[in-house]
Amino acid sequence: MLERRQTHDDLIDHLVRSTALQRGEAARVILDVLAYFDETTEDFVRRRHRELQAGGLVNAEIFERIAAELPHRAVAPQELSLRQLRRIVYG
Repeated sequence: MLERRQTHDDLIDHLVRSTALQRGEAARVILDVLAYFDETTEDFVRRRHRELQAGGLVNAEIFERIAAELPHRAVAPQELSLRQLRRIVYG
């Protein structure tokens, strides 16, 4: 984490200049954003499944929604079938 913080000093400086964020807050925001984009396809599918299930959706709706969301990720993964999505969650 420290290496990332040092390599993004210019971005931290920019956020401090252009927002009301303090240096430490800007660094945390950057690390949170990087962690979000580092999420693997499998981790994303599992996380969204848990979130949507907690929201009361059933699996048929959940997997359709995840399949629709995947192409819009920052780095679009390969297209996954509904069966492949289920296998990620249930093994």
